[in-house]
Amino acid sequence: MNKLEPKEAFPYKKPGKEIKTKYEHIFLIKEPLKDRLPKLLFDKVLSFTFLLCATPILILLKIAYTIEGILIPENRGDMLFSYKAISRGEVIDKYKIRLIKNKYIDQEGAKRGDWHAFSAEWDEDSRTYVGRFVKKFYLDEIPQFYSVLKGDMSIVGPRPLAIHHYERDLAQGNVTRTLLKGGLLGLGHVMKGTPEMGNPKYEYEYIDQYLKRSPMGLLQLDLKIISRGVKVILKGKGL
Repeated sequence: MNKLEPKEAFPYKKPGKEIKTKYEHIFLIKEPLKDRLPKLLFDKVLSFTFLLCATPILILLKIAYTIEGILIPENRGDMLFSYKAISRGEVIDKYKIRLIKNKYIDQEGAKRGDWHAFSAEWDEDSRTYVGRFVKKFYLDEIPQFYSVLKGDMSIVGPRPLAIHHYERDLAQGNVTRTLLKGGLLGLGHVMKGTPEMGNPKYEYEYIDQYLKRSPMGLLQLDLKIISRGVKVILKGKGL
């Protein structure tokens, strides 16, 4: 683990006996699950609409980053970056807004798309002034709506992890991220700030519901998870 990465950053635990028993049918699935049409269409429409509405925000952030870079040269740099992550068992480019000063970025690692190149973001002292504001309200996640529009991610699903975090999760015996597209929000991820964050049972419960619910019933569940995620975002407690 990188020394700048807090223990609570990606705390997904291994599945216990209770999970393996209750969701035994999920562990038997050998192929990624197919997209459900209503969910897929909803993802496309919402991501396109959101990106359209968020364009003024991105423009304002770009202006703010530019101004800060002029006033504080060490804080200048590209606003956007990406690193390699896993979604439904496949490598994707996970896009984010830069939070940290360029001197804290491992440039060689960044070229490879290595998450570690940007891991200094867990140290608040490494962040630019604009980056601190962006992180507080989770604005660094906005570019991931482009990944949803592309079809690499979904609005709701298990959070896509950097390759080494994914491999650690898989080595622990978890299979959820091999089966579904990574999501901006997950049933477990909306537990952020509670002791339940990182409990893998929520990821398995979502896949169980994915299998059992009708296409429209699954969409209803996604809407409930989105509403809970919005409440977390509005609290402005991004770390």
